[in-house]
Amino acid sequence: MQVHHYDAFSDVPHMGNPAGVMLESDKLSTEEMQEIARAIGFNETAFTMKSDVADIRLRYFTPGHEMNLCGHGTMAAIHALNDQGFLTGKDKIRVETKAGILDVKLEQLASRHLNITMQQAAPKFEAFTGSVSRLAQVIGLVEQDIETNWPIMYGSTGTWTLLIPIKTLAAFSRMKPATSQFPDVLEQMPRVSIHPFCMETIDPKATMHARHFSSPYSGTVEDAVTGTASGVMGAYYAANVVANPQEELHIVIEQGFEVGRDGRVGVHVQKDAVEISGTAVYVADIGVSIQR
Repeated sequence: MQVHHYDAFSDVPHMGNPAGVMLESDKLSTEEMQEIARAIGFNETAFTMKSDVADIRLRYFTPGHEMNLCGHGTMAAIHALNDQGFLTGKDKIRVETKAGILDVKLEQLASRHLNITMQQAAPKFEAFTGSVSRLAQVIGLVEQDIETNWPIMYGSTGTWTLLIPIKTLAAFSRMKPATSQFPDVLEQMPRVSIHPFCMETIDPKATMHARHFSSPYSGTVEDAVTGTASGVMGAYYAANVVANPQEELHIVIEQGFEVGRDGRVGVHVQKDAVEISGTAVYVADIGVSIQR
């Protein structure tokens, strides 16, 4: 079987976040999808299927487990569907996911890439009540690196992560995640990922800088450029950072610098509605064999 390798949130191959895409996966079992994702080894592999309630159904698997929603996997899958002619003439589709049915808007760019704008689930937040000192330690920092002007919070626009404000951009190059220790520190939600961010950026056009450290249950260590985490970070920014909340907010998240995979995620926040936008680029096909 052929799995398409796309890099999301970039139009340059081997930048952004790699994702596997397997089209027309209706005949695959959950166990077979998991086996394929494990064999591919990317942070996410997306599987496209027919839907009775939307234009397409997507399922997402890390090497370790299934996810309800994945931003970069969606970007990759939609771009693959467009490249294969499944979306000809469409500028909007509805996508069925385990996080709900989401609207996706398509804009054909002059570069022949698609700009894809993806609706997120309504944002949810819960305060982090654990040890800030231990939290800093498990990402290779000290408590003094944590920004105290804004709260540390669990957040979700489809997938839960822990948002940690960091004082300086320089701290990001010192981060070394002790992934196996995450569940002991994240007592409220021991299976979530960790998403540190700061307001200093490398690109002057970007609003925020981030990294994303995977849950130990996912079978990976770091996500290069994350869509759903950027979405909830935009909602967090609108709720906690902006001095004068606006009816509509547009920000850009930069991510991937520390792992050599520079990428950008656009985030659009309007009241409780959050969208993320970006593109993707085809890299290669990967042959996979599984036991059936």
